Amino acid sequence: MRRISKLTRVAVGAASLALAATACGGTSSENGGDDGGDKGLALAYDIGGRGDQSFNDAAFAGLEQAKKEFGYQTQDIEPTEGETDADKEQRLASLAKQGYDPVIGVGFAYGPAMKAVAAKYPDTTFGIVDSVVEGKNVASLVFAENEASYLAGVAAAKATKTKVVGFVGGVDVPLIHKFQAGYEQGVKDTDPKVKVIPQYLTQTAEEGGFSSPDKGKAAAEGQIEKKADVVYQAAGLSGQGVIEAAATAGVWAIGVDSDQYRQEALAKYKDHILTSALKDIDGAVYALAKSVEDGKPLSGTHTFDLKSDGVGLSESNPKYAEVAGLKDAVAKAEAGIIDGSIKVRSEP
Repeated sequence: MRRISKLTRVAVGAASLALAATACGGTSSENGGDDGGDKGLALAYDIGGRGDQSFNDAAFAGLEQAKKEFGYQTQDIEPTEGETDADKEQRLASLAKQGYDPVIGVGFAYGPAMKAVAAKYPDTTFGIVDSVVEGKNVASLVFAENEASYLAGVAAAKATKTKVVGFVGGVDVPLIHKFQAGYEQGVKDTDPKVKVIPQYLTQTAEEGGFSSPDKGKAAAEGQIEKKADVVYQAAGLSGQGVIEAAATAGVWAIGVDSDQYRQEALAKYKDHILTSALKDIDGAVYALAKSVEDGKPLSGTHTFDLKSDGVGLSESNPKYAEVAGLKDAVAKAEAGIIDGSIKVRSEP
């Protein structure tokens, strides 16, 4: 079931919260020209860009909602290969200079650039997802990915028949460690006999860990050869390769960030997408835009967790309900996380 965060609900109803977006990068798709019309939300994407069926596409959905409701000009910019912090800084500065407000860097890689640019454009509201940037005009949006991943681990432990499951992380960084940690804990708390095989595609984003479906496919194939029959991926665009490999082998994939069962580009694989660990990125992007539109932009850090409905687990695939004990086990785990009886780790 699609979850809508409290932040989104408040922004829609009272316009009292402003948020940031999640991930990295940019080249462009501009809606409208520089013809004097109002300029609103601008997104600078993470690695993989629009079309990743995951992180960046969720941010774009928030942009589209804001554009439709507020009727203003928007812009979204793709990342360039091998770009530097200076390139990101120039991109953010250009958007602010053109009059876009808010300007959102989708991903933690925008941290250094945003810190520098936000200070130079104090009248513009900036947002960043998956990182904390200090600044009076910066809203930092972070998620409890480990909690959603814990639920994914519960689902994997219930669905596996071989007692072996896999985890594919795009890049070996602290953010993705949160996904691995929650997933492994959820698996082991549900069934200690299940083995988890973790693998990272690259050590740095520049090596293509978030943007190489071929790398994701090869990693998943290797895990499946080791008897994994459920593979959870937190790998951006590379995750499409993981899902393809799982579908080809006839095993389960678990998606990430967006409900990947519902993604059109993944439709031919959807019967093998058991569930997805969700982050309400689109709601966060929209909420920040809404708060700016209403003249009440927020700054500071906003954490979205299971308790606030900022993360969750999808149930779109009808086969989800057919796995014995899965729904009840996930519901029990969710309740435990919310009431504090289950403490989910952030490091493996």
